[in-house]
Amino acid sequence: MGWTNVLKWSEVTPQALFLNRRQIIAGAGALVATPALARNEWSVEETPNSFEEITGYNNFYEFGYGKEDPAAYAGALTTDPWSVEIGGMVDKPGSYDLADVLKGQTIEERIYRFRCVEAWSMVVPWHGFELSGLLNRVGVQPGAKFVAFETLLRPEEMPGQQGGSFPWPYVEGLRLDEAMHPLTILATGLYDQPMPKQNGAPLRLVVPWKYGFKSIKSIVKITLTDRMPPTTWNILQSNEYGFYANVNPQVDHPRWSQATERPIGGGLFGGRKDTLMFNGYGDHVASLYAGQDLAVDY
Repeated sequence: MGWTNVLKWSEVTPQALFLNRRQIIAGAGALVATPALARNEWSVEETPNSFEEITGYNNFYEFGYGKEDPAAYAGALTTDPWSVEIGGMVDKPGSYDLADVLKGQTIEERIYRFRCVEAWSMVVPWHGFELSGLLNRVGVQPGAKFVAFETLLRPEEMPGQQGGSFPWPYVEGLRLDEAMHPLTILATGLYDQPMPKQNGAPLRLVVPWKYGFKSIKSIVKITLTDRMPPTTWNILQSNEYGFYANVNPQVDHPRWSQATERPIGGGLFGGRKDTLMFNGYGDHVASLYAGQDLAVDY
């Protein structure tokens, strides 16, 4: 049975009210907590970008190469029913409809920094659940070292897939310890709304210490494997894109300096700001890469 979104627009929290509720709760010492606003140690205390900025400026090449193309063309995407094939080195392989994927998971708010390799950034109030919860449910077998992900392939609804040089479908991957880290989530929405189609509905990966292209959208396949999986940008341009793609201001992309970034929404005179190592999440994730040369393992 497919998942059906029953959330009405009348039940959606407007952005201004969402932000005001957060300010009230913070000022009251979090005396009151709702599931959507429950505080956790992983969210940053920064003001999120507006819903319009987040949904109107992004990369989702399945709908075109322009930043506005996803918002313009994603409306035709069918997201109900939706299923995710989970396989490889797991105890319970199978095709799971979205309701099964979400079953038993704790959906919580995660306000994360989002850093694009193109040197722009946002702050996004995702809601979702830790990927580790799903992987534990299906049972990761001994010997599994990586998790591979695949985006929907449906060129009749995703016009960007109808031509060009991309080897569709889009694929990504994580090392197993990265996938199991509590910062890594499968996002189902933002601003208390179901995930907009242009942002990767109904289910996308979010890994906040990595460049945005690692956070694969509209996931239909998850595979546990003992080998490093191929990733689309590395296939296309291995001299520019490595497997890890950790935010690193000390290692420039051939086309973009990574030392600074342009916050979206800063206005004409907003300027740039310094980029933080691991996008500011180093205290939580730096130990994952102990002994690695991140200039080589980029």
